[in-house]
Amino acid sequence: MPRPEVLERIKSAEDEADEIVALAENDRDERIAEARKRAEEIRTEAEQEAQELKERRLEEAREEIDAECEQVLEQGEQEREALAERARDRVDEVTDHVVELFQEDVHAQT
Repeated sequence: MPRPEVLERIKSAEDEADEIVALAENDRDERIAEARKRAEEIRTEAEQEAQELKERRLEEAREEIDAECEQVLEQGEQEREALAERARDRVDEVTDHVVELFQEDVHAQT
């Protein structure tokens, strides 16, 4: 094979190699861009899911707090009613005691 043909084949192979490298670099850049885009989508989805989870947990916590508050209020109301009932039951007793004390004071002054 003559030298000019060999040189031409080498030149052709180098051009072909350069084209393959350029295509590979272009493919790499496209894959990197696609990977970045997908990573951004995944990050956005994860942020949305985290926000939704946070909101659900906050709502659940609020519901638990409201339920506990209602329970405490109901218990307080029951205790208040029991105290009021005991006080009503003792009105006659206290009245009698006060009258006795008054009578003792009146007798003590005479």
